[in-house]
Amino acid sequence: MSHRTTSLRAGFSCLTLASAGFLMLASSASIDAKPAYSDWFAYDDEATAAWNFSEITGDPNSLHIASRTAAPEDKEFKLLVLYPKPSSAYDVCMTKILSVFTEKSIPAEFTVVNFAREQDRGEAALELAARDDFDLIFSMGSQSTAWLYKQYRGGEIPVVSVCSKDPVLLGQMDDYDHGSGTNFAFTSLNMPIEVQMAYVLQLKPDLKNIGVLVDSKNVSAVETQAKPMAEFARKRGIQVLELAVANPENAGVELGNELPGIVAAMRKNDPNLDNSVLWITGSTSVFREIATINAHSDRVPVLSVATEVVREGDDSAVMSIGISFESNGHLAALYASDILTKRAEAGELKVGIVSPPDIAINFRKARQIALEIPFAFFEDASFIYDYEGQAVRNNGKSVAATQ
Repeated sequence: MSHRTTSLRAGFSCLTLASAGFLMLASSASIDAKPAYSDWFAYDDEATAAWNFSEITGDPNSLHIASRTAAPEDKEFKLLVLYPKPSSAYDVCMTKILSVFTEKSIPAEFTVVNFAREQDRGEAALELAARDDFDLIFSMGSQSTAWLYKQYRGGEIPVVSVCSKDPVLLGQMDDYDHGSGTNFAFTSLNMPIEVQMAYVLQLKPDLKNIGVLVDSKNVSAVETQAKPMAEFARKRGIQVLELAVANPENAGVELGNELPGIVAAMRKNDPNLDNSVLWITGSTSVFREIATINAHSDRVPVLSVATEVVREGDDSAVMSIGISFESNGHLAALYASDILTKRAEAGELKVGIVSPPDIAINFRKARQIALEIPFAFFEDASFIYDYEGQAVRNNGKSVAATQ
């Protein structure tokens, strides 16, 4: 039977629900009978209009997602999604993938597996995909992508990476100009460091200090975000103060203990802290402690690579310059659509990077530290929160216009 296809559009329309605080747990079961997967998997409740979510009996680490709208005559594509652990970032990406498949009327069913970074579970998921003739695998997160790259490069089923960091810097791709030549198609959460720093230097032309906050155990964040940032800054005579959290489970305490010392060190060459910034990498254990970071940042602007760290209210970074999880999920879905509909082979696709970057600004936080935002940033920003900390622009559109 023929697969129903639609043309791919080049642009990305991505409403970052998580940054506005709208991502909610939804369940096909009642509140009194939560499905087992609810401990590690969540999705936007609007997804239930087009998709059925169901437990896989006897396996709390898996679930099945089936289309409500596929025509009976359509042959549904089978997709495996590998989670390495629970993560709200992965859930945002997965929700976006489902939305794109709905918009494009791509008949599909998904099996989502949390293999918990265990070799046996991962191998069992791959065996299932091979035995049941799955059409594509989404590797969700840098850890899943690294594991699959090691275990399954050259396999028969195409793989698309989602919510994963730069594959070139991680040694998974040779360059940005060619495809992998294997069964892998990569997307990246990273912006080129030169692009990010061009924005930072517009904000602070006389930048003297940058404090880089990272989870030392998050290898992908260290290698693709913290190290390139530090190298770029030092080459330009900017002092780099690194805060690498040793124990992710104790990140709040470590940040609270060490940030005052970093700010004090900044004051030595920048007494009024007018030319210093704190830079949060895409380390979940770090950016979820945004309230702690703000409490100890004094008047140093807190910037982030993750759009989702800029949100309503006070528990927010002042600005983000990067790629949102939802934007990346959208791009990964488009790559998958191309592969499934035979428009491209996985190994032909170059590293997918969303451009221009997603910029988010919280003017309430900017006013608290008397930070002046260049007008060009306001014009380019996709997500803006006003002086009251309320959302006034989402995905480049006025919030009033979307209501």
